Amino acid sequence: MMSPEISGQQACIGCLMAAIINMSVVNLIWFRRDLRLEDQAALYHALKAEHPVVPVFVLDKAILDDLADNTDKRVAFIYGALEVMQQQLLQLGSSLDVFYGTPAAAFAHWTAKYQVAKVFTNHDYEPYARQRDAAIAQQLREQGISFHMGKDQVILEKNEVLKDNGEPYTVFTPYHKKWQQVLQPAHLQSYACSQYFSKFYQQAPVKIPTPEEIGFKVIPLPFPDREMNIQVIRHYDETRDYPALEGTSRLGVHLRFGTVSIREVMQTALQLNATFAKELVWREFYQMILWHFPAVATHSFRPAYDRIQWRNNETEFERWCQGMTGYPIVDAGMRELNATGYMHNRVRMITASFLTKHLLVDWRWGEAYFAEKLLDYDLAANNGGWQWAAGTGCDAAPYFRVFNPALQTQKFDKQLDYIRKWVPELDGFDYVQPIVSHEAARKRALEVYGRALKEK
Repeated sequence: MMSPEISGQQACIGCLMAAIINMSVVNLIWFRRDLRLEDQAALYHALKAEHPVVPVFVLDKAILDDLADNTDKRVAFIYGALEVMQQQLLQLGSSLDVFYGTPAAAFAHWTAKYQVAKVFTNHDYEPYARQRDAAIAQQLREQGISFHMGKDQVILEKNEVLKDNGEPYTVFTPYHKKWQQVLQPAHLQSYACSQYFSKFYQQAPVKIPTPEEIGFKVIPLPFPDREMNIQVIRHYDETRDYPALEGTSRLGVHLRFGTVSIREVMQTALQLNATFAKELVWREFYQMILWHFPAVATHSFRPAYDRIQWRNNETEFERWCQGMTGYPIVDAGMRELNATGYMHNRVRMITASFLTKHLLVDWRWGEAYFAEKLLDYDLAANNGGWQWAAGTGCDAAPYFRVFNPALQTQKFDKQLDYIRKWVPELDGFDYVQPIVSHEAARKRALEVYGRALKEK
């Protein structure tokens, strides 16, 4: 006769097996740079597939551990976006499942917690992301789980815009022309995710790790408005170069984290302002360059420019970082960046040109500083912009083009409204003297660049 103890153990095992058998098969939607529930490609395909959908997000240690500041504004933005999504999901009887750790550990956790059939996510074109996704795909494959990727953060990607000979473009103007030829209405069609919201997996709220639990102190900031300012976009070509005006879309951070749909934004741009639409295509151009030429993340696109003998004076670099160069338009931009996590696009070009040409500091130093401070930081765009300013990139400003900060001020902030906002001591005796003479700096830059390009 079986003992009560053994009988009880078998009953427990039987209960466990029954629970496993009855566990719902689910699909996972892995959010990354697409933090929204509407018009989201991978989410749409996940919801249309056979099984209920569990929304998941990784607070990736590999990324977070590299952040120098534990009050990084981007972490605050991500938490704001996750909270918006969580509130929507709770109303639908579902919940985000957020994991703090490595992506590998996250999927080991989720595949133990849920009976997963498929994982859906969207393409990410950065070198780290490509390595991460390949590793996760292999990890899932070993468990018999399929991995499905969609296109969401750009309109046209990878090999969709190529030269007639099949090579990638490295100059923007012909790329833009071909991009317009390739574009079809279907590329702009939105994904009607809300039609399938009933497919979200029904479960009690899953606790999201707090910022303190992952080593951050989030300073609350208003979640930036993600509504497009139609009047700004309509007049974008007239106002975009003047930093004192509210003349830019301020959608960069939303496009970076996918809290708005690029399809929706591009549709509006194509209807209202060709210049704004062209700027969005520049964003796609840089994503394409990073995909085809991933070495640009750490090297000059033009190898000859890696021979430049940068001065890399740390004291001068620090003065640039703090907005204390004695060039008001440069200092205003850097102070705006440090205070807000944002810098006007025209001023980004001026400050980048000043660091690389006037001070002969390696563009990678400036790129890294912007990467640390910009709320809308995007590797492809940041890298492309810095290499453009330094003259080292594809379709870059020629090395002998050196922005004159005084002329830039005269053209774009003539009344000094922007400068006085950020450099209030401008007219006082305590404003710093210029760190270098423009003419002397320009002459030195031309000599150093010219010497590097003559070497073999």
